[in-house]
Amino acid sequence: MFRTSSVTRHLRVTPRNFQQRKASTIALKDLETRWSTMSASEQNTVAKQLEEAQKGDWKVLSSEDKKAAYYIAFGPHGPREPITHPGHGGKVFAGVGALLATSGVLFWTIRANGEETPHTLSKEWEQATNEYLRSQNSNPITGISSEGYKGKGYVR
Repeated sequence: MFRTSSVTRHLRVTPRNFQQRKASTIALKDLETRWSTMSASEQNTVAKQLEEAQKGDWKVLSSEDKKAAYYIAFGPHGPREPITHPGHGGKVFAGVGALLATSGVLFWTIRANGEETPHTLSKEWEQATNEYLRSQNSNPITGISSEGYKGKGYVR
């Protein structure tokens, strides 16, 4: 008895099989644009048809079937649909601008009401720091205690 493999049975074209494949390909054409207008039962039917088709050999699937399966699995529909409202970009721009303005006012207020600069930021303190580091031979290879050093050290 001659046995056919599942692949050759799948590839065998019968009038009924051909009509089903043709009908399902037509139903899947431009699925991305029609998906949101389809009823839930139609969406479920298409998804079940694709699920059954994917159980077979993927080499047999048409490119429309593969595109439709990808769209149903990963497409921007349902909870993955991007939220776009009119004026959304303007609201984001205004919100970011408001946050920047608030942080600028807060920064200016803190700077205006803050205490005077610490005594360790005075020129005399910085020069004394340089002398102390030289006396301690700090960083003798490339730093302030090195031979021929021409930098300012810790004086700003």
